[in-house]
Amino acid sequence: MSETTQNPSAPVFEERPTEFVIRDAFVLGAVPMALAGVAGLAGFPAVGGVCLALTVFVACFFRNPLRFVPDDPASVVAPADGRVVHVGEVEGPDGVKRLRIGIFLSVFDVHVNRCPFAGRVAAIERSGSLFLAAFRREAGDANVRCTMTLESAAGERFEVAQITGLIARRILCFPQVGEWVERGARFGYIRFGSRTDVVLPLRAEVKVRRGDRVKGGSSIVARLEDPA
Repeated sequence: MSETTQNPSAPVFEERPTEFVIRDAFVLGAVPMALAGVAGLAGFPAVGGVCLALTVFVACFFRNPLRFVPDDPASVVAPADGRVVHVGEVEGPDGVKRLRIGIFLSVFDVHVNRCPFAGRVAAIERSGSLFLAAFRREAGDANVRCTMTLESAAGERFEVAQITGLIARRILCFPQVGEWVERGARFGYIRFGSRTDVVLPLRAEVKVRRGDRVKGGSSIVARLEDPA
């Protein structure tokens, strides 16, 4: 897949979020910070300390560090920070077998999602109904998710799925159908523990194994040359 041969008529998605700490941190962190102040003034330093620690945790959870995307346009980068929990074949609704790489994000990982490969957004679909622990294999099929299908410059389709977990309940995916998303571009995030999967053609050359730790946008999880 080649980022240099994108369809010039496709509008380019402007990546977001781009701030170093996502604004949700200030909204969700305001309550424990206020409670910490009240507890301190009321003479309950232990309670205040717990609330202050929770405030710091929220700020760290919504951190959004810069990442250096590999130059190789055939590289498929990790869509998120975390641990690889699944590498193997899956069969889609159309009966076609594909390769799926699943990444589990703990509450301590960066939860900003990055596009694993460059392509035009062909579809965005929300599905699933359960909130199983995201590291379980069945969570990849049953949990509430948002699946973005992209089409490369060569016309080949791929998927990246944002999947909820036990705690995660909110998925944000900002691109619109028809927009071109660059490889490594930030496109959304999931709140408080989750999983992100990449679904590729079987011919993709896998570069990770179960148990590997990866970083979104910079770790290479597979390589996929343009089809001849």
